[in-house]
Amino acid sequence: MTFSQRVQDCIEKKHSLLCIGLDSDPQKVPPHLQSESDPVLVFNRAIIEATADLAAAYKINTAFYESRGSAGWDSLQATFDSLPVDVIKIADAKRGDIGNTSRHYAQTFFEQINADALTVNPYMGRDSVAPFLEDPQKGVFFLCLTSNPGSRDFQYLSVGGTTLYETVAAEVQKWNEKGNCGLVVGATHPSELQAVRRIAPDLPFLIPGIGAQGGDLEKSVFFGTDQKGGAALLNSSRAILYASTGKDFVDAARRVAEMTRQALERARQSKSEPRS
Repeated sequence: MTFSQRVQDCIEKKHSLLCIGLDSDPQKVPPHLQSESDPVLVFNRAIIEATADLAAAYKINTAFYESRGSAGWDSLQATFDSLPVDVIKIADAKRGDIGNTSRHYAQTFFEQINADALTVNPYMGRDSVAPFLEDPQKGVFFLCLTSNPGSRDFQYLSVGGTTLYETVAAEVQKWNEKGNCGLVVGATHPSELQAVRRIAPDLPFLIPGIGAQGGDLEKSVFFGTDQKGGAALLNSSRAILYASTGKDFVDAARRVAEMTRQALERARQSKSEPRS
């Protein structure tokens, strides 16, 4: 089963487009957990246990762990090890370098951390990303149109009559020879999301920005999913993780995750309904 097929399988089996971001900030972990030897890991495991039946994927931004040195790497590894087998495990590391360096990055996240997918910057071209694409079961989400305001600095530049983000989407579509390419397209750009989906009708999309960043959930589902309402993982991090900073943080996180999953499913069903 290729990575793209596995994404579809997870979405259908879990009846969910929800991706939960475990971008856990040590300073925001509830106070009653701060005495633990690894507060972030205890927090993550509690969130995972409370939401595992609701999420099709989890995305872990590695910067929150790398900044803590060797202890952070241990926590990152243990968090990945705590994820259930029926979800897509995404390392949000945004790597990308010359080929021999990328090969080591691929080994780090695919073989050591055991991530199912990795976010990668395509800026250096095909030879720089080739090592990430060797295993059809391991996915690569290429940065295409990101959700941050600074995305307009470069990603909208005109390249031969089209935008840079559209050029990236078209190139990644060509790279998808093993069925393991995907695109990162922010929920803060719903109309542009529609344009990218036209260019790459079948690629899985990782769509950040539906939570604290204020992206339009309904439009992101309508324009970001494929014709069957799949092939998209919509990520929410802070809105779920920090729904409460008290001892009820687990119940609060599950409540927000369930509300988000239901909203995504309603939007998905609305897309499939006939329009007059």
